[in-house]
Amino acid sequence: QVHLVQSGGGAVQAGGFLRLSCAVSGNIYSMDCMGWFRQAPGKEREGVAFINADGRTNYIDSVKGRFHISKDNANNTLYLQMNSLKPEDAAFYYCAAEGGGARVLVVPGACGNSWQRTVFGNWGQGTQATVSS
Repeated sequence: QVHLVQSGGGAVQAGGFLRLSCAVSGNIYSMDCMGWFRQAPGKEREGVAFINADGRTNYIDSVKGRFHISKDNANNTLYLQMNSLKPEDAAFYYCAAEGGGARVLVVPGACGNSWQRTVFGNWGQGTQATVSS
């Protein structure tokens, strides 16, 4: 079981930025796929950004060019830099690592080709990002 502890988040105005961090127990270097998800009130949890073991990244269209996912292998930490924030980016954000767990989300193509399905079952506790217009 992998434990993920998040920090960061907060409240900003539209156009501002936030940086989320996720400290991971275990060797982040060996994890094939990690990601950030978000969930707004009344909506499904959606994957936002993913990074594979080699550092290759993948983003949903609505955040491309604004969000940047990265990882620090030496410190076992995953990051999400969110720039030019919009009110529609407001949500609870969760970091995630592949594996089983009480709650899993399957994301095709998260860290590979579209037919490759990654099962995310290890979750951070969540952190809120509020963006005012």
